[in-house]
Parts: sequence; C-alpha cells; structure tokens
Amino acid sequence: MKKVVLAFSGGLDTSFCCIYLTKDLGLEVHSVVVNTGGFSDDELKAIEERAYDLGVKSHTAINETENYYRDTIKYLIFGNVLKNATYPLSVSAERVCQATAIANYARKIGAACVAHGSTGAGNDQVRFDMIFNTLIPGVEIITPIRDLKLSREEEIAYLAKHGVEINAEKAKYSINKGLWGTSVGGAETLTSNKYLPETAWPTPVTSSEPQTVTIDFVKGEPVAFNGEQIGAVKVIQQLQDLAQPYGIGRDIHVGDTIIGIKGRVGFEAAGPLILVKAHHTLEKHTLTKWQLSWKDQISAFYGNYMHEGQMHDPVMRDIEAFLRSAQETVTGRVIIELHPYRFIVVGIESEHDLMSTKFGSYGEMNEGYTGDDVKGFAKIFGNQALIWHKVNSGGTE
Repeated sequence: MKKVVLAFSGGLDTSFCCIYLTKDLGLEVHSVVVNTGGFSDDELKAIEERAYDLGVKSHTAINETENYYRDTIKYLIFGNVLKNATYPLSVSAERVCQATAIANYARKIGAACVAHGSTGAGNDQVRFDMIFNTLIPGVEIITPIRDLKLSREEEIAYLAKHGVEINAEKAKYSINKGLWGTSVGGAETLTSNKYLPETAWPTPVTSSEPQTVTIDFVKGEPVAFNGEQIGAVKVIQQLQDLAQPYGIGRDIHVGDTIIGIKGRVGFEAAGPLILVKAHHTLEKHTLTKWQLSWKDQISAFYGNYMHEGQMHDPVMRDIEAFLRSAQETVTGRVIIELHPYRFIVVGIESEHDLMSTKFGSYGEMNEGYTGDDVKGFAKIFGNQALIWHKVNSGGTE
C-alpha cells in the first residue's frame, strides 16, 4: 500500500479524508497534527485517539511552536506586520508553518502522497498545495473535500455508512487558535455590516482594573516580561493570557484573498497587537528616519507574500536579512498600561534612544548647531522650490 500523510485535526473534513483515503483509495494513512501553540495536551490526546479510531496506520503530533516563532513570528515582529494595518496574520502565518512541517514529515517517511482537507473556497488550499509542490515535488497531492465538492451532510452520511459517528451539530463559530492569535468566523463575518457578538469571542472579558506591564526587547526580540527573562514564546503566551481578558485585540479584518475575493474574519490577538505596537514604538526611538521608511515598505511586501503562502521564495530570506540588520540597536524596555478594550504604550527606556538630551530637546533647546547654521541650511534646503516659484511666477528676477 502506498503511504499518504494526512494533515489531521480530528474534525469532520479530516475524519472524512481518513476513511476515504483508506477505504476508497486503498492508501496507508499516516495522520499528522502540527501544534503551533494552539493545542493543549488533552486536545492533542483526543486528536490522537480519534485518528486511531478512524484506522490510521500511525499518528504523529509535531510541536512546531518554537520553530513557528523562530522562522516566522520573529520577522512579523521585526517588520511590525499588520495586514491592512489591522490583522497580525494569525492564521496565514500558522498555515505556512504547518504545511512546511507536514511536507518535511512526508519526505522523512517516504510518503508517495500527501493530503489535506481544504475546501475549494479559501486560502488554505493554495498555501498547502504550493508549499507541497515546492518542498516535495513529485509527491501526489490529494484533496477529497475540494475535489468531490461534498456538502457537510454528505460527509456525515458517508461516515455513518462506514460505522463512524460524528456530531452533526455544527458549532456556531469556527475557532482557530495558535501562538500568534485566534481567528473567529461565523455568520456575521460572511456579511459586510455586522460585528461579532460578545458570545462569539473565545475569551470573556473578566479584567477591569488597569495595570502596568513591561516588555524587554534585545535586538528586536521580546525576551522578558515584567522583568523576568523567559524567552520570546513565553513572553507572547504570558502577555496574551494577561491581556486577553481585558478584551484587548479584538477586531474584524477585511482583506483580499489569494483566490481574488474579499474575505472577512474576526480575531482576538491581544499579545500580538501589543507586541507589534511596543516594538514599533521602540524602533521609532532607536532607528533613523530612512531605516524606518524602508522597513515599512519592505515589511508590507513581506507580510503580503507570507499571507499568500510564498514563504519559501528566496526573496523572503533576503528581506529577513535586512530586517535582522535593522534590529541591531532595537534593544530596551517598553512600558505598557492595560485597560478594558484598550492599551497605552507609555514609553521606552533604551541606551540606544536617539532622543538623548545630549543633542538637544525638540522645541526647547539644541546642542548640535547654531542659529546661523539653521539659517543657511533652510536657505539651501528650500532652494529648488524657490527656483521653481521664480521660474513659474512670470519672471526670473
């Protein structure tokens, strides 16, 4: 029997794929779940039990949380990436990491095929297919849900025919949780004029007393939370756990999908949004005008290309090299206040702060030049505009 590696979550679609690949296509199924910080131990155990109940030959849980940060999230922080100035790429960045891990596993066990449960209506089908084609060319890609165009009811009936019972009640909201935020989809996100109700958000608002926290960055990476050196992944997790109950980071993103239609999704991502804002504030103190300018342009491209699944294009490594270089002086502490539904970046402390009073205070006093220096500079700096106005105002005298 040929081996097929199945990207498996334990839900309806991947449960259908499991039976279909075995019974109808006669393949030896090896299921894989990739944890990018969104599964508890109990959830992973339940997924494993589900896989073996469905008859897989083997099941593997791959923990990619640290790699997810190192290879992907780190650069989203370096670039202050928020798609359409709103969305921290919670799901799209995660899918790139998961597809890469599945491709590597398929290569490791010598699988002839790889399968996923994406439909033909979203971004994930493109991300998975493209990364599989790039990393494991020649391995057949099987997508039963997309190819058979099955309804939910048809999938349930098929599983029942093969003695597999599944809860037919569809959850009102679709939730996808990972290290870099949680997405929320439902009836309201299919419209253009409705907002998600309070009951749709996975984390209820239970915190109301304001509190101050600090995040320490070293060369752009978050390394300490409230003075405790715990590493980037734990900083993200602890900040998220503390800030999310304030209702911070809730929003709805509207964007352009890979397949050319507009898409709308809710998300809660207190940790990512606070980190991006805190990091950006530290950068504004420690980088030059043109470093910030070029970073903004390059980072926007980087975020869009990652969203489209193009993480393995070599241009992404080139951009990452620029981003790493730009972080050499982005070291310091950022102070943040948490309030219900909002946060305030109070300020920063850094030995690399370019607001150093040794060189002057904006609007108050300068130490690096004289008034005569400014007079000459202003005359030269505006000289071309002066020439234009003289040439085009009826005379050159």
